[in-house]
Parts: sequence; C-alpha cells; structure tokens
Amino acid sequence: MASSTLSRNITTILNSRNDPLRVLATTADVIKRAQYVSIDLKRVQTVAQVLSLRPVPVPSWNFEHHFFDGTEKTVTYIFLLDALNFSFWGEPKWRVNHIKENVDGYWALSASLKRAAEKDKHFLDADFLATISPEELARVLKGNVEIPLFVERWRNAQELGRVLRDHFGGSAANLVERAGADAPSLARLVAENISSFNDTTLYKNRPVNLFKRAQIIVGDLWGSFGGEKWGEFKNLEDLTAFADYKLPQILRAWGILNYAPALARRVDAKKTLAKDSAEEIEIRASMLWAVELLRHALAQHGRELTSVQMDWFLWSSSQRNVKGMKPYHRVRTIYY
Repeated sequence: MASSTLSRNITTILNSRNDPLRVLATTADVIKRAQYVSIDLKRVQTVAQVLSLRPVPVPSWNFEHHFFDGTEKTVTYIFLLDALNFSFWGEPKWRVNHIKENVDGYWALSASLKRAAEKDKHFLDADFLATISPEELARVLKGNVEIPLFVERWRNAQELGRVLRDHFGGSAANLVERAGADAPSLARLVAENISSFNDTTLYKNRPVNLFKRAQIIVGDLWGSFGGEKWGEFKNLEDLTAFADYKLPQILRAWGILNYAPALARRVDAKKTLAKDSAEEIEIRASMLWAVELLRHALAQHGRELTSVQMDWFLWSSSQRNVKGMKPYHRVRTIYY
C-alpha cells in the first residue's frame, strides 16, 4: 500500500496535470492498493538531484535504423513498426544483420522493416499489409531464430492494413490528420480503431488504462518528423511514459522501484509472470508513476522534460550496463 506521503504527491501531480487518456488516474488507483511493488520517494529525490547536476540527453531520432522518406509512407512505417513493437526477449535473442552489424530487439525490427520498405515500394501499402501472408512477413523478419510471438505480429500487421484500407482510405496519414494534430486524441483514435493497440486491463476489478503502443506512435511520429508535418502535435505533454519492461529494470537498479521478496525472486530467476496478473500491472503502473514523480522532482531543480522525453532518456540508459541492473520482468504479451 502507498504511504500517505506518496499518496499526497500523486494527488498533487494529478491535480496539476492533464490526463485525457486517464492513464495516470487509473494507475494511481493501482499504486494506492499495490501489494508487490513500491516506489521509494527518497530515491526519487536523490536520483533527481544527481541528474540535475549533469546533462540529461534525450536521444535524437535514429535514421540509420529507421525508414524515413518524409512522405505518407513514413507514417505507415511508424504505424507498422509500433504494431509489431513488443516482446523481444528470449534465449537466444532474435537478431538480424544490418549494415554489417548484428542488431537485436527493437533495432532489429526497425531495421528489418526499413529494409523491406526500401526494397519493395508496395510493402507499406494498406492493401498489401491487409493480406500479407505469414511466409511474406517471415522473410521480412528473418533472423537467427524466429521472432517471439510471430503469429501475433502477423495478425497485427494484417489488422493494421485492414483498418487503414477499410476506414482511412488506405492511409495512416489520414488517421493522423483526423486527430487534428492533438497528441492524446491520436493515441485514443489508434486504440479505439486498432484492437492490438487497446492496452487496457483490470486490477482488482477496476479498469486500468496503459496504452503503451498507442502513445508511442505519437512519440515516434514526433521524433521522426522532428515535430513537423505528421509529427507536429499540440498537448504532447499530456502523454505519459510508455509502460514496458526496460524502464522498470533501470528504475529498480536506481532503487526507485522495489519488489516484494517473492516477486523479486521470480523476476531475478527470469520466470515468466502471468499476463494481467496483479504483479504485472503493479510493475507497469509503478513504472509510470515513478517516471512522473522523477519528472516532477527534476522540474523542481529547473529541468523541465515531458514524460515522452523522460521515457526516451530512461530507455536509452537502460540499453547500457548500469550498476545493480537485474533482469527485467518477463510477460508474453502483444502490448509491450
């Protein structure tokens, strides 16, 4: 259960922050009733003080591993990328060769889709995606082993193509434009129209909104287009961080997140947690609120960052060897 001080801090942030997707409100309820995960406010303040004394670099968009031509095709590429952007962990890790180097995880996915888009001008057409065969997608994602949850990724690719073809004139750009350049509206529109992005769950019979991949589409469009054209959004600050499995890992290494002993043993032993279990939901909700609290603490030191920028910084940091880094939690799911 959350301490009274933590509850007050959460209430303060909720009262000062727009939350149109109700991600913060619904996850705050999880924090207040959590049994397996806790947030250390003293560590939040300590880490914020340390970060305030040095640069907090927000990574720029990586054009080497992403497709970009500045047209509507790039918009569809981002949608497809994030439709398939989940659950990369496994032994051995799925890897592909890209420009004479082996890359894994997200970078392997982005590079594989980039290569396909550059090789076949019809690859990003909604009609093609709507009917893409398992064999065609397998060739695109060919690596040292089969990518985890391949069948689910194939279904997501087809669903994306069908939705764009049947409801948005075959164009992801049309979907983006329908949101009126409003960041939360686009995330909501994506989640409402494409079921694989509708990242919600129940915690003790109460609804919880997470919307990891629906929100990350907005962030990726903003990053790839440099805040212009289909990447120009108002209210970007109303998005939250993206609840995945890498950010909890680094926040735990920094002492901000703490797991109950039994959960810590399972995570550290790389045991798979059940999807939609209380443990999984508490980890994701606590990660979101840890980022919010850290962002708020940094602002008190004069360092203003959006949750999206904080997410990018933390995710980039998690890719390096961090002292005290333990395994990330494992859940087989299409949502992250």
